[in-house]
Amino acid sequence: MLFRDVLGLHHIKNHLVSTADSGRVAHAQLFVGPEGCGTLSMAIAYAQYLLCNNSNGENVGDNVVCNSKCNSLTHPDLHFAFPVSNSDKVKSHAVSNNYLEEWRQFVKEQPYGNLFDWYRLIGIEKKQGHIGVDEAQDIVKKLSLKSYEGGYKILVVWMAEKMNISAANKLLKLIEEPPEKTVLLLIAEDEEQIINTIRSRCQILHFPPLPEEEIAKALQDRSVSESEANAIAHEANGNFNKALDLVNKDSEDLVFERWFVQWVRSAFKAKGNKGAIQELILWSDEIAKTGREVQKQFLNYCLTTMRQALLLNYKADELVFLKIHVEGFDLNKFAPFVHENNILDIVAELEKAIFHVERNGNSKLIFTDLSIKLTRLLHTKAA
Repeated sequence: MLFRDVLGLHHIKNHLVSTADSGRVAHAQLFVGPEGCGTLSMAIAYAQYLLCNNSNGENVGDNVVCNSKCNSLTHPDLHFAFPVSNSDKVKSHAVSNNYLEEWRQFVKEQPYGNLFDWYRLIGIEKKQGHIGVDEAQDIVKKLSLKSYEGGYKILVVWMAEKMNISAANKLLKLIEEPPEKTVLLLIAEDEEQIINTIRSRCQILHFPPLPEEEIAKALQDRSVSESEANAIAHEANGNFNKALDLVNKDSEDLVFERWFVQWVRSAFKAKGNKGAIQELILWSDEIAKTGREVQKQFLNYCLTTMRQALLLNYKADELVFLKIHVEGFDLNKFAPFVHENNILDIVAELEKAIFHVERNGNSKLIFTDLSIKLTRLLHTKAA
């Protein structure tokens, strides 16, 4: 993958090229950015630039063999680590090496994909993957060997916030004092979840969401009409992965919309209606049957929807990008029920639910409790 294959982010490309050309390559770098902004694509393009004698930049490089190996992710000095879990394929002690074939497919087909896309591909969507101590031991072993081709050795760690404490502590010395010409590229969406001792040892580079015009242009290059591309780019809110899902009508948000609408409708009916309480319990049962990653994604979707409703309520329409496609539901009519008297409590309850889901709490109890609290909060009157 070349820099020219990465959407936008020209200032970051220029920074990475200039530091590489001047020989000022930081041995540990942390790329932080929201889903779908291109952190993984940029890391792979940067790795290819370093490995292939800095020759590929914005043009096709002369080092054809090296470029070919990087493009197929088979270069012997390019290593990857990413969240995994035991599955039907790997019964115990799962590490990234067990899923390299699937990883190459994922990067080729969904370079802007998210964590759930990855879990779905390897069949662990009902589990929570992580980067564990077995992975850390593998990494130390790989990077202690000499470079196969005499140049850089590069490790790309995708979703580094999924690294557990044991793995992080195991890698501390390596990150602080790596072997010569070894570069570690950590990629994260939430740097606060990475322990401070790791963060403090990395040069941090923040990635912004992609501009609408970049997404719209990329969609038009995929034969999407200009008007549709512009509409989807606005709704995607800087997330190219979401834009592609909307084009293919394969977005998880379409399922989340249905769940959210069913949830709030039951919550509105629940005041003084015992039958509606039963609906909320049945709804909680339905969500509890899904995997924990799906549950976390849904709760984050609810957070976004509530915040967007608040913006609508206070007439900040230019900041609203969310659309709900469920027939008969109008976000503008829902917005007045989210206001200054309940938004903080709603956000706090949703964040608390995410916390408990991450820690393997009983999903049925978590969502039932959240549903009852949401019913009370949505009936709170504005000032």
